[in-house]
Amino acid sequence: QVQLVESGGGLVQAGGSLRLSCAASGSISSISTMDWYRQAPGKQREWVGFITSLGVTSYTGSVKGRFTISRDNAKNTLYLQMNSLTLEDTAVYYCNRRPTGNWGQGTQVTVSS
Repeated sequence: QVQLVESGGGLVQAGGSLRLSCAASGSISSISTMDWYRQAPGKQREWVGFITSLGVTSYTGSVKGRFTISRDNAKNTLYLQMNSLTLEDTAVYYCNRRPTGNWGQGTQVTVSS
């Protein structure tokens, strides 16, 4: 099974931007749909958005218009561009495939005021 490793998190001020990456250990070309999730402190993991193999995307309402998911099949990498970050975006961010596979370590995003 393809293993996924998230990176790119960090500390950013409110209003700032970050780009997260999700590197796969193998080809993602055959993976139809890939998702981003996040888990804020004390909360359940929530779905952020997905991208299909055709580049169709969908997002949860709270990030729509601010976050953009993309994928580079040649690099076996999924991306999450996050703009206009708010304190509520602070969380550990995870990527996964469908059907859901093993969860990686995630990458921490902390937004400060």
